[in-house]
Parts: sequence; C-alpha cells; structure tokens
Amino acid sequence: MSYDIEKPDEQWRAELSPAEYTVLRQAGTEPAFRGEYTDTKTTGVYSCRACGAELFTSTEKFESHCGWPSFYDPKDSDAVELIEDRSHGMSRTEVRCSRCGSHLGHVFEGEGYATPTDQRYCINSISLRLTPAEG
Repeated sequence: MSYDIEKPDEQWRAELSPAEYTVLRQAGTEPAFRGEYTDTKTTGVYSCRACGAELFTSTEKFESHCGWPSFYDPKDSDAVELIEDRSHGMSRTEVRCSRCGSHLGHVFEGEGYATPTDQRYCINSISLRLTPAEG
C-alpha cells in the first residue's frame, strides 16, 4: 500500500513516543479504560496523532463502555481504510489512517448499539489528538 505520507521507520520512531509508536506503527493496543479520550465529552475533531489527518468528530462519538473511545462513523468515508485482520486467532477489521497508514483500532458491526450505522469504531486514544471546537 502506498500512502500520501510515508516515512522511514527511524523517522517514525524519532517523532512518536515509544507507546505511540507501538500502537500507531506496530498495531498495538493501549490498556482499556486508561486512554486520554475514553470518557471525554469535549466537542471537537479527532485527528491522527501521527500525521494530523482529520478522522472523527465528537458528533459521532458515543458511550460504548468498552474501555476505548468509540465512534459510529468516521468524519469522511475516505479518512480511514479498513483492512482484514486475522491476528491473534480472530477475524476482525482493522482501522488505519488512510493518509499515513497508522493503526487506529478496529471496527465492529452488529453489536446492538443504538447508533445510526450499527458500527463501533473502537479507537486507541493514543492514536488520536483532539482539537476542541472554538466557542
């Protein structure tokens, strides 16, 4: 896959903290209920911590009580890419930033949440940076 923003591994390591690098570039997962944005209700836009691409808005964020920030839809359909993930003996759909290819989390369907899409984008807080809305 080719992305608008591509950097050598050494540059990603230099620009990201070790924890950010583990999640964003190695598809790691932050511990549940510890992320900065798990319970935040601040209005604004969530961008990729690696490249700054706008990914989600607070309008689509909802309480899923799963331990990570959850959104029912990305800001724009082309903001994220979905990739089949068969790691850890499971079949899941990985969510990546479509601009730089960084790992964000996973998307799940049909879990019964009362959302317009019946989807839960389960996203690592450490993959995001929230820019609060002005006003």
